[in-house]
Amino acid sequence: MAENSLIHETSPYLLQHAHNPVNWYPWNDAALKKARDEDKPIFLSVGYSSCHWCHVMAHESFENEDIAEFMNENFVNIKVDREERPDLDDIYQKVCQIATGQGGWPLSIFLTPDQKPFYVGTYFPVFDSYGRPGFGSITRQLAQAWKEKPSDVKKTAENFLDALQKTETVKVSSKLERSVLDEAAMNLFQLGDYSYGGFGSAPKFPNAANVSFLFRYAKLSGISKFNEFALKTLNKMAKGGIFDQIGGGFHRYSTDAKWLVPHFEKMLYDNALIPVNYAEAYQITKDEFYLDVLKKTLDFVLRDMTSSEGGFYSSYDADSEGVEGKFYVWKKSEIKQILADDAEPFCLFYDVTDGGNWEGNNILCNNLPLSSVAFNFGMNEEKVRDILDSCGKKLLAERSKRKPPGLDDKILTSWNSLMITAFAKGYRVTGDQRYLDAAANCVSFIEKHLLSGDKLLRTYKNKVAKIDGYLEDYSYFVNALLDVFEIKPDPEYLCLAERLGQYLVDHFWDAANNSFYMTSDNHEKLIVRPKSNYDLSMPSGNSVSASVLLRLYHLTQKNIFLEISVKIMESQAQMAAENPFGFGYLLNTIYTYLQKPVEITIINDENPQICNLLYQKFLPEAMMVTIKNKSHLASLSQFPFFVGKNFEDKTSVFVCKDFTCSLPLYTVDQVESSL
Repeated sequence: MAENSLIHETSPYLLQHAHNPVNWYPWNDAALKKARDEDKPIFLSVGYSSCHWCHVMAHESFENEDIAEFMNENFVNIKVDREERPDLDDIYQKVCQIATGQGGWPLSIFLTPDQKPFYVGTYFPVFDSYGRPGFGSITRQLAQAWKEKPSDVKKTAENFLDALQKTETVKVSSKLERSVLDEAAMNLFQLGDYSYGGFGSAPKFPNAANVSFLFRYAKLSGISKFNEFALKTLNKMAKGGIFDQIGGGFHRYSTDAKWLVPHFEKMLYDNALIPVNYAEAYQITKDEFYLDVLKKTLDFVLRDMTSSEGGFYSSYDADSEGVEGKFYVWKKSEIKQILADDAEPFCLFYDVTDGGNWEGNNILCNNLPLSSVAFNFGMNEEKVRDILDSCGKKLLAERSKRKPPGLDDKILTSWNSLMITAFAKGYRVTGDQRYLDAAANCVSFIEKHLLSGDKLLRTYKNKVAKIDGYLEDYSYFVNALLDVFEIKPDPEYLCLAERLGQYLVDHFWDAANNSFYMTSDNHEKLIVRPKSNYDLSMPSGNSVSASVLLRLYHLTQKNIFLEISVKIMESQAQMAAENPFGFGYLLNTIYTYLQKPVEITIINDENPQICNLLYQKFLPEAMMVTIKNKSHLASLSQFPFFVGKNFEDKTSVFVCKDFTCSLPLYTVDQVESSL
C-alpha cells in the first residue's frame, strides 16, 4: 500500500491517514511553499483520532481513488491533528462559525496558497446527500473557480479574514464586583435542565467549570438551590450511561437529555476536569457516593490511560471493530451467563432488560435506589452492595477480553496538567498515596521530556517531543505545579511555577487588549494571532492564566502577577455575567479574587484530625500549603507567604487574610473558629 508524507509523523490521527491515496502533507513549511510555488489552493482537513465522523469522511472520500486523484491534481492537501495544533483549529473553526453558524470535526477548509480561507464546512458526504453537497462535487467546483475566477476567490478570502480579525478583539472592561457573580449565577441557572441536571438539551456535555461555579455561588449567597442543582447534575451523570458504570471514567457527552446514551469516546481532559466536581461535592456533602465516582474515574486513568513513563494518554475511540459503543454494551443473556445467580439483582440495579435500552443492547445505568433492590430480593443493602461490586469486577474482567477501542497514545502537556490537578485534588479528599504519586510522576515526566529552560513543548510520542507550547500548556502546567506544591511543598515546584508565570507575561501578553494570545511571540506566524477566551469543553488559557497569576501573587507578592490577573478578569467580566455558560472557570477566578484568597499554612502534618478537617472542608477561596519538614520551610522563607512561620514539633495552622495572620492554631476548635 502506498504511503504519503504523514508516515513520518507521530500523531495517531495523522498516521491513520498515512496510507490514504490522497497525497497528504502535515502542516509545515514544505507543504505551504509547495502551494505558493505551484499556485494551488490548499485543502486543509482538521480532526482527531477518536472523532467518529472524521473516520466516516476518511473512509468515504479520502480512501476513494477517483476523489483522491482529483484532490492530488488540484490541491495541496494538508492534514492537521487539532489536539497538536489548537491554534490552527481555533482560527479556522472561527471561520466555520462565521460562515455556517456552527463548527466541529472533521473541519474541512479550502485556503488560498497564502492560507486565507475561501470555503469551509465540517463533514461532507462523498455524494450529495443529507441536504449537504457531496465532497466530490465541491472539490470540482472550487478547483474550477480557482482556475477561472481567482480574483473572486481571493475577494471571498479577504472578506473572511476581515470578519475573523474582528472576532479577536476583546470587549470593554468593567469593574470586578459581586454583581458580576449575581448576574452570572441567575443567567446560568436559567439554562439548567431541572429534570435531569446539566445545561441545555441534547446533546449534553458535562461543563465541569459551570458546576464548580454553582457550588461557589451557593457558598457566597447562602442560596441552597444552586448547590442542589449542581449536585443533581452530578448524581444524574454518575448514574447515567455517560459514566462507565463498571470501568470508571466518563464518555465525551450524552446524545440525549437523560445522560443515558453517550458518544462513547473517552477524552483525558473530561476525566481530569469532572473528578474535581465530585471531590468538591464530597467536601460539601460528605456523601461517599461522590467519593466513589471520583475514585472509579481516577482508577480508570491509572489503569488504562497511564504510560510507563508517567504521562497520560489522550483518548479512546468511540468505536471498536467499526461499531460505536460495541466495547461497552451488553446483552442480558451474556450477563446471565457470566454472573449466574447474581445476575438478577445486578440487572435490576443497572436497568438491564432482554430488549435492551439502546439498539437492542444494554448501556449500564442506574435509576433504582439500592434499598429497592434489597427489598425486592429480601437482602440487606450491604449484601446487595457486595454483590454489585463483585459482579462489576467479573464483567470488567470479561470486557477486557473484547477488542478495545483505538487508543490515541500521544501525551499532551496541557491535558496532562489537568490530570495532575485531578490527582492532587483526589489525594486531598481520599488520602490515597497512589494519586499523589501519579501527580508527582507526571510533573517529573513533563520536566524531563517537555521542558527546555523556560520553554514548554506541546506533545510527546515515541520519545519525540515537538511543537512549541501554547497558552493552555503553560497556564495549565503552572496550575498543576501549584496544586502539587500545596500538598508536597518542594521549593522547586514553586520556583518553576514562578518562572513559567513570568514567561507567560513576557511572551504571550497583549497589553493593548488586556488578554493573552494563544501563541507566544516566537511562534510560527499565521493569518491572525489567535486568542481563546471561552471556557467550553476545557477552560480557556486566559481564564486559567488569571487564576494562576492570582495564586502566584499571593505566594510571591510580585505585583505584575496581580495586575495582569485583574486586567484579564476586568476585560471579560461583563461578557461572563451576560454569557456565563462560556466563562465558568473565569467566574470561579473572579469569585476567588472578590472573596480574597484565604492563606492557610499547615506546619507539621502529624495531627490527622486537623489535616482532615481542612482537606475535607469546601474552601474554594483557600490556598492551603502543608509543610511536612523543617528544611522545606527554611528554603521557602524567601517567599512572602511563608515569612515569620516556624516549624514546631506539633501541628500548627496559620490562617491569613487581608495581609493579617492568626497566631498559630493548635486545636480543631481553634481552626474551625478562625475559618
